[in-house]
Amino acid sequence: MAVSTLVFLVAPLFIVVPLSFSASPYLEFPPSGFSLQWYRRYFESSGWTTATLLSIEVAIGTTALALLLGIPAAFGLVRAEFRGKGLLVAFFMAPIIIPYIITAIAVYFLFAHVGLVGTRAGLLTAHTLLAVPKVVIIVAAALKGFDRTLERASLSLGAGPLVTFYRVTYPVIRPAVVTAGLFAFLTSFDELILSMFITGPTAVTLPKRMWDAVRLEIDPTIAAASSLIITVAVFVLVGTELLRRRSASIRIPMG
Repeated sequence: MAVSTLVFLVAPLFIVVPLSFSASPYLEFPPSGFSLQWYRRYFESSGWTTATLLSIEVAIGTTALALLLGIPAAFGLVRAEFRGKGLLVAFFMAPIIIPYIITAIAVYFLFAHVGLVGTRAGLLTAHTLLAVPKVVIIVAAALKGFDRTLERASLSLGAGPLVTFYRVTYPVIRPAVVTAGLFAFLTSFDELILSMFITGPTAVTLPKRMWDAVRLEIDPTIAAASSLIITVAVFVLVGTELLRRRSASIRIPMG
């Protein structure tokens, strides 16, 4: 059963990746021959490369903003006790609980009023909206398992709150922070639904460019672009697993 489930989950990879190396002028599976023509066309096309660079740029910005907003939020939700905390948690989780299409419609009308539709700033803001909850979830989980006696010991020895954070707290939760950053990057890099509403002629992301290629022309170059996104996702998953193992191997001396 487990093997069948695994095959079902990874089957698309064994179709898309070979398609990207096809020698046929059409999308054909199994490929009739081997060729790098679609990768060559991908890298020679300004439309594809511009969309890819924009996606990378927005994803990096989204990662930075999501960490900047999500880490303090995670600390507040885990460490602080106040009325309405459950409501605030629901507020942070709403963007990933509510169907993306509903979020996209709401964001579109809001951004249309303030002139952010079709801009990079609009893309960055919209993608950050989806990335922050994931950062909060991952960092909050790490903080819940953190032994706060380490912080109290640091403070009792004269270290200030900032020194305690950078020398005691952050080294322990760093794998979670990096993992959160990787997921924030991936959330932005392969986001399509919000991008379909927010992008304009001068701000087209890679997933939106892929959607246009399928909808308008069935361009086989999409197979090469899909393989690129799969590669990024695999790197993120491998990086996350390595960080998990490293985190599990950390042992803090207690005496």
